[in-house]
Amino acid sequence: MEAFSGLGMNMGNLSRLSRAKTRSISPENFDGKKGMGGMATEGTGANCAKDLGRGWKISPSVVIKPGQVFTIADIEGPGAIQQIWMTPAGEWRTNILRIYWDGQEQPSVECPVGDFFASGWGKYAQLSSLAVCVNPGSAFNCYWEMPFQKHCLITLTNGSERDMVLYYQVNYTLTDVPEYCAYFHARFNRVNPLPHKEDYTILDGVHGHGHYVGTYLAWGVNNNGWWGEGEIKFFMDGDEEFPTICGTGTEDYFCGSYNFENQETHQYQTFTTPYAGLHQVIRPDGVYQSQTRFGMYRWHIADPIRFENDLKVTIQALGWRAGGKYLPLRDDIASVAFWYQSLPTLPFPELPCKEVLDVI
Repeated sequence: MEAFSGLGMNMGNLSRLSRAKTRSISPENFDGKKGMGGMATEGTGANCAKDLGRGWKISPSVVIKPGQVFTIADIEGPGAIQQIWMTPAGEWRTNILRIYWDGQEQPSVECPVGDFFASGWGKYAQLSSLAVCVNPGSAFNCYWEMPFQKHCLITLTNGSERDMVLYYQVNYTLTDVPEYCAYFHARFNRVNPLPHKEDYTILDGVHGHGHYVGTYLAWGVNNNGWWGEGEIKFFMDGDEEFPTICGTGTEDYFCGSYNFENQETHQYQTFTTPYAGLHQVIRPDGVYQSQTRFGMYRWHIADPIRFENDLKVTIQALGWRAGGKYLPLRDDIASVAFWYQSLPTLPFPELPCKEVLDVI
């Protein structure tokens, strides 16, 4: 238990001593080395600090050029990422976050930075949950525990045509990691529009032993009427035509009910909780913003979905047509699936080009 207690703490074990070593990476200490923070003589704050000198916030941020792949963290293990905070400027959908474990060439996390932090539409929406918090003005926070045995590499690619200013901090621990600890994964998908009568695929091609821990959806509706009758399905360990787990409706899976509707105002009611929420509703403005768009999350922290060999996750896009009949929808849907599994990570499908990724 000594090694495991060094990874993450909770209210039940905060008093337990550990030999784990706490470290932090930021533009004021790119390597996270002990006693080496705040030593910069050059940086984005140098002009502001010219009358104060070294140690006075000389390197609080970095500028990432268009097309540049910037290394946020390069850490020798064993250890665990415990918290990531960042304030990415620019186009959240085309700035790509990647995380590589133990020297793999294939990333285990690959998705737009906005979607990773449940902000797929490129607009701020406050979110308070155990795994992800989005705070004013554009503060992205991640608390997913990410243990690794040998090595961790985190990069951010600026896929836009403008410079990106980034403030960031990666807090981690160096400690022994038990062999039974799995590796954190996150994968993005987007289909716009969804073909007629096709299920939307949140995750496919997963092979290994692990557990599914979360879903984020950025859902843009292209029809009038209610859009959330579709069922989520988890196909695991050899399931073929029919899944082991089948939900009862989109708002049900995200722990809401009856259209996410406030029964007094008859409007969509946003909510944000530790495990689930509809934290974003973007409404038409009567001019150019013509579609209603939603952001919602469901974290399986208390109820992880275990699989032994393989996993596929889909959701139906289903509304209503006249006469009380279901209407298959052709909506704009993007998602991030979050899960833990054993290595190796199989290659993900190649991310779409910028024109296909864009929020339009």
